[in-house]
Amino acid sequence: MFQKLLNDLTSGARKSAEASRLAYLKGEYTPSIIKDIPGLRGEYHQQLKSLGVSMSETPTEAVGAFGARLLTDLTNDGTRGIYWRYNHPLAILGATAEAAIGKEAYSALGPTKTGLITASIAVPTTALAGAYNIANPGEMFRPKGFAQAYAEEGSEDRRETTQPVPELFERFFLGRTGRPLNYETAKEDIPSLTPERYSNYLRNYYQDKGFLGIVKATPENLEGVPEVRMLGYPITIPSVTTAAGGIVGATAAIRSAPLVKNAFRRGLAGAVAGAGAGVITGNLANATLAAKPVENQLPTTAQYEMMQ
Repeated sequence: MFQKLLNDLTSGARKSAEASRLAYLKGEYTPSIIKDIPGLRGEYHQQLKSLGVSMSETPTEAVGAFGARLLTDLTNDGTRGIYWRYNHPLAILGATAEAAIGKEAYSALGPTKTGLITASIAVPTTALAGAYNIANPGEMFRPKGFAQAYAEEGSEDRRETTQPVPELFERFFLGRTGRPLNYETAKEDIPSLTPERYSNYLRNYYQDKGFLGIVKATPENLEGVPEVRMLGYPITIPSVTTAAGGIVGATAAIRSAPLVKNAFRRGLAGAVAGAGAGVITGNLANATLAAKPVENQLPTTAQYEMMQ
């Protein structure tokens, strides 16, 4: 009995290696167990099934196959590679857009046209996320309430930078928003800012570890709207609705195009229209959430004293 168990485990491991090889030839280059869970099962799972391995029919072989797949994942940085690639909201946006529109349409349109369609969604999405302030080019698009990374050493007002080129590089290429300003200076940027909101946000920003140190959320950011931060990069309701609207609009427009040559113009128009609808929807949602009784927004005397 023990020998049969060992044989089945070994057989499952061998079939797993063969399934991984066949999946690679089919274009699945990332051997990650994430792709094998129900609902996300990719080419490897299909190949393994074709080799006669399944949990319902050959459970011992399936266990052996899972062990081998896990080892393959770890030694090839499969799951970790997915994390490295998709640990930024814009990377997730691009992958989602590609999956929604479909590989066939992406292949037919080519990288330049599909890139323009994706950019028409990504630009308003990032503008509404709060990582950059597109209305503030004079300060290298510094977001409201946040300091420049290269402000003059020892300066009280850290809204001016001494190194504009590195500032732009960190903001747009590394996705760094900078640290919150002190309360008095931040309030000059955001007149509605209260000591209560400021202290709550700083507590969330510096002390809350979030989920695995990757994602954390707050009901009110410095501007008083809900925000999620993914490795420090902000995500707001308008940015999510804009991205979703743009992807849905582009996908619907491209798939309704009678000819491939018409797909680009339709896709671009659909992306812009969908993103525009998302902007309106997201801003209305923020306005609704912000419309709470004034007395709930007033800080206590103790909180005022704390901020002095």
